[in-house]
Amino acid sequence: MAKKKSSSGKPILWIIGVIVGLFVIGFTLKQTGVIGGEKEGVSVETAKAKLKTITQLVSASGKIQPEIEVIIRPDVSGEIIELAVKEGDFVRKEDLLVRIKPDIYQARIDNLNAALLTQKARLEQSKATLITAEAEYKRNKELFEKNLISELEFIQSQSNWESQKANLKAAEYQIESAEAQLRQAEEELEQTVIRAPQDGTVTGLAIEEGERVLGNSQMAGTEMMRVSLLDRMEVLVEVNENDIVNVTLADTARIEVDAYPERQFNGVITEIANSARVTGAGSNEQVTNYQVKVRIVTPHNLSMSGSELVRNDAAENPAKSFIPNFKPGMSATVDIETETATSVVSIPIQAVTVRDFAEDKKSKKSTNADKADEAKIENVSDNEDDDLIVKREDIRKVVFKVVDGKVVRTEVETGISDNSHIQITSGVNAGEEIVIGSYRTLSRTLDDGDKVTVNNNALTSLSD
Repeated sequence: MAKKKSSSGKPILWIIGVIVGLFVIGFTLKQTGVIGGEKEGVSVETAKAKLKTITQLVSASGKIQPEIEVIIRPDVSGEIIELAVKEGDFVRKEDLLVRIKPDIYQARIDNLNAALLTQKARLEQSKATLITAEAEYKRNKELFEKNLISELEFIQSQSNWESQKANLKAAEYQIESAEAQLRQAEEELEQTVIRAPQDGTVTGLAIEEGERVLGNSQMAGTEMMRVSLLDRMEVLVEVNENDIVNVTLADTARIEVDAYPERQFNGVITEIANSARVTGAGSNEQVTNYQVKVRIVTPHNLSMSGSELVRNDAAENPAKSFIPNFKPGMSATVDIETETATSVVSIPIQAVTVRDFAEDKKSKKSTNADKADEAKIENVSDNEDDDLIVKREDIRKVVFKVVDGKVVRTEVETGISDNSHIQITSGVNAGEEIVIGSYRTLSRTLDDGDKVTVNNNALTSLSD
């Protein structure tokens, strides 16, 4: 007969297994800090407040254009029989640009010369007639005094003499008029030859030889070409109305041109418009800008200045001898330096956030005065519309300092800022550690007294 096995040992083994399992789970949770450990702090990024020179910038975009550009239009109409330049040519003042067919103007001069000679002949005739009339008047006067002729005859001779004097004056005035018309015709003939009004480069040539052009007699004439000083270029930008109050004449500027990436050029403000340019007027997209001219002071376009060619040996470092060639219409971005603060306490811009201090008051125990105010608000709500909501806000700028593993919310006052840092005028000293991220933590969840863990690995990798 076989011996029956005992089943009492199985429950004991199960119990031992459950105890061991619970022990392993508990040990694991304790090691990971889930149980039995202190609450970990919020992970933040920090930076040290430091003394820094901050330059406030106003940025704007625009186009490069010549500082001086003369539009050439003809004063007389006609056919172009000679075009002495092509686009891109450099010309000196008084160089020939265009010649218009002069035949019709020469013919008018010949006609006016003949008319002038006719008027001069009439003048001589008037002089002779006047002499005769004067002699007759003097003779009749003597006869009238002797009562040899009637008074009527004497008056007629006197009137005839006065009339001939007037005719002589009229003939003289007609000669002056003919001479003036002749001078005008001669000037028009001279205007058929168009010369350069200044030194410069021919830009925007819009005509060809053989075309007809209209003069400026009654309306704007045909635009033929432009003569520009390409070695004196400027950037025309539009600055928003919120920023224009910070811009003044002679402010320096940094210019970036799309055609020359990763290069900066120097500029200076030479002109600020007083009248605004409004786009989208009367709509939600209305924008008010002011035009500002920025002269490029970095040497440029020296090959277009008309100077004599000079031999230049190649420099060891071509970057140092680089001279840009700007063309009208190139796109550019301008950063205008409006104000500079030297050696001021500064922190990254993102470190400054805002908090509603009124929320702190609500979280504390209300005083009797607060209760009275709340009662008044309730009465207003009861007596007025139920939808009336009275909300008090106390928005202030703050930063969060890291002190002994915790953050201290500190109210600050700020000054000017650049693209990355902002000036702190009160509330922060140089060397203090300030929370700068993450944005979500800094702007929403972080609060005074919260425990934090500093994690600047991302910042270190970016700076490297």
